[in-house]
Amino acid sequence: MAARDLRLWPDPVLTQPCAPVDPADPVVATLIQDLFDTMYAAKGRGLAAPQIGVLQQVFVVDVTWKDGTPDPRAFINPQVTGVQGSAVMDEQCLSIPDLPMPVERPEQMTLRWADTAGTVAETRFNGVLARCILHEFDHLQGKVIFDHQAPQDRAALEAQYAP
Repeated sequence: MAARDLRLWPDPVLTQPCAPVDPADPVVATLIQDLFDTMYAAKGRGLAAPQIGVLQQVFVVDVTWKDGTPDPRAFINPQVTGVQGSAVMDEQCLSIPDLPMPVERPEQMTLRWADTAGTVAETRFNGVLARCILHEFDHLQGKVIFDHQAPQDRAALEAQYAP
């Protein structure tokens, strides 16, 4: 278990949808640990499997660790089952470093997912945690924050980006 190399835009793996996994497969537990190790090493708040080149439906988040109170969460085979509200905030992405951009997302969302024991949970999230979860969920669908931009804004932002 270790930090892995991040895939940076425009790596084609970042545009591919991910496959569901067997939550009880021991490889998934190792992947989750590697995701956390990589996320913390990169000083991020979330990381999805495709960002380290693995096309599986797994992501991790910890939106409070930088404030001194870690709250690591792992999500396997997640499904968004509801959304509510809307807000625009600047977001950053470890795969598109140093280029924050405005993204409109729901303010609240409900997610169903499995843990490594195969137990399925469903919870409503809000605020920054909901935003981070939706950002990582997008990665599992092959979407990045550029995909939330109007065509002319996206072109300008991509022109600014230099990997």
